Amino acid sequence: MIKLNNIQNTISKELSALNEIIVKSLGTDSLLMKEVVKGYLATKGKQIRPILVILSAKAFGNITDKVLNAAAAIEMLHNASLIHDDVVDDSKCRRGSPTINSIWDNHVAVLVGDFFVSRALKCAIDTGDIRIIESISELGSELSMGEIDQIDNARSHLINEEKYYDIITKKTASLFRSCVAVGGYAVNAGEEDITKLRKYAELLGICFQIKDDIFDYYDDKVVGKPTGNDLKEGKITLPLLYSLSLTDIPECAAMQALVNKESLNDEEIDTLIEFAKNNGGIDYAYNCMEDIRNRANLIIDDYPQSDALDALRSIFDYIIERNN
Repeated sequence: MIKLNNIQNTISKELSALNEIIVKSLGTDSLLMKEVVKGYLATKGKQIRPILVILSAKAFGNITDKVLNAAAAIEMLHNASLIHDDVVDDSKCRRGSPTINSIWDNHVAVLVGDFFVSRALKCAIDTGDIRIIESISELGSELSMGEIDQIDNARSHLINEEKYYDIITKKTASLFRSCVAVGGYAVNAGEEDITKLRKYAELLGICFQIKDDIFDYYDDKVVGKPTGNDLKEGKITLPLLYSLSLTDIPECAAMQALVNKESLNDEEIDTLIEFAKNNGGIDYAYNCMEDIRNRANLIIDDYPQSDALDALRSIFDYIIERNN
């Protein structure tokens, strides 16, 4: 199994410099903000997004302060979205630790998220590249619209595979696309190369979200997410979508009636989860990820061999194999 720390070790110096920029950028005279930020950064997560920025830049040039500021901008904007998501979802735990909103309250969490956004924009400006600034700006909009579309579809019960992929392309894959784009811009990579890497990263982001959605079908303390959380929020994801498409299965109509309800109790959620698992939904999702990975590798197979591109391929393997 691919381990993320093996990939991180290949760019350990760059990641160390990146985190110095983030800590410096989030510096403040406010004692409260300082305390909240310090606690949050102590559980900073896997940093897959800035890793993608660094690797995409490394594939076509050298790592500079411009690259690291672009990566810092991406990472802080991503973290801002997570902080705000925790408020919206009333989440009490992330990465195995209490969320900002659960420790302090929603008011503080929203303001901290806003602070992260402002510092992300400052790092983007520090790159001096209007293409990077524009990418960060467009990313914020696309992330918001992806979430809004998901809420709208959940409320109206309008969901199928096409809509599912459209939503996760906006809410997740857009961030991965932006990572490699700003990495390429930071080293002045060719437009054709950036376009190809953006498509590769989009497929990577889609796989990331599919795997995240699979976690919702298993109660795993390592994942740190209770079973059926998506269904409680009215989100119908790929494993269940596939099983619901098998209309020749006798119980399919009853399951379809369940997902059209305004709200579901725990027993109904368990019923839908078991229906998806027992009728090939999980296997179908894994098969989709394998197909997506094969398509992605074709995009970069004609590039000369390099450590950076090998690491990008390894990240794809890690995304599919990860257990949290």
